[in-house]
Amino acid sequence: MRTRLTDLLGCPHPIVQTGMGYVAGAALVTATSSAGGFGIVASATMTVDELRTTIEKIKTGTDAPFGVNIRADAADAEDKIDLLVRHQVRLASFALAPSRDLIRRCADGGVLTMPSVGARRHAEKVAEWGVDAVLVQGGEGGGHTGPVPTTLLLPQVVDAVGIPVVAAGGFFDGRGLVAALAYGASGIAMGTRFLLTTDSPVALDVKRRYLAAGLTGTVVTTRVDGVPHRVLRTPFVDSLERAGRLSGLIRALRNAAAYRRSTGLSWPDLLRAGRATRQGRSLTWAQTLMAANTPAMLRASMVEGRSSSGVMSAGQVAGLIDDLPSCADLINRIMRDADARLAALAG
Repeated sequence: MRTRLTDLLGCPHPIVQTGMGYVAGAALVTATSSAGGFGIVASATMTVDELRTTIEKIKTGTDAPFGVNIRADAADAEDKIDLLVRHQVRLASFALAPSRDLIRRCADGGVLTMPSVGARRHAEKVAEWGVDAVLVQGGEGGGHTGPVPTTLLLPQVVDAVGIPVVAAGGFFDGRGLVAALAYGASGIAMGTRFLLTTDSPVALDVKRRYLAAGLTGTVVTTRVDGVPHRVLRTPFVDSLERAGRLSGLIRALRNAAAYRRSTGLSWPDLLRAGRATRQGRSLTWAQTLMAANTPAMLRASMVEGRSSSGVMSAGQVAGLIDDLPSCADLINRIMRDADARLAALAG
């Protein structure tokens, strides 16, 4: 299936695997891109050296193109972009809008750019700055998300910009791909659906928690890091939601202490990270501390398999998923379904 997205990225199928912290590493990205989709590494939880090793592993495992997600406000963003340029990585994606300087740095080095947006005005702004594509995530999506559903946000953005638009939030099968194309998108992006594959490194017990979730099994909370974050509803998350100011601060301090021990950060380093996170947002210090150690809570579930004490970002689509295929089986199934749907519509 040829679209503006496949022409841009050089992949056979218009299906993107999003960069999920501690999930989208070398194994998942290699499996996705080898199967004809477009895998994106999650580098926000990696050092520059860890990202270099990950890129080298992927290039050893496949000749297919792939991308890397970079946190635009990270201190090492420029170093990571330089790494992408040296290794001729096809695309840099951004969860936060990149600056004009970062976009220019990528363009000068031959790296495509695709920021994620949750509002039409954000899409218009980055399009004016010269990005190559935008990923539009509706409120159904997992992780940091906005209030507008994909079915309303997507056509609005498609009408506003002249670059390829990738639709995210609520997609898991061929019907969704055809629907996105009908809205004017050039492809779809999926996170939760790729997390729930046999190629995903997430522990089986954690995957089972996702598979057991219903359509109401997720919640959008600001208690994780101060901004709306869609996660699986668990007793741990419910306790965060119920916590008062004092108990929330105590819990944040306890989690921060655990994060400090696991990373070797000093208290001054942790507080500096918290202050950087707090910039531009009206967060309490409890939220600031929680934001600073959010990586530890994600790691507890995604890496260590401790779903009872970790945070699990999840799209609402988790309530519609009931199996764990390989990336290859998943992508082939989606494309067969999409072809059949298009043929039926043409008939």
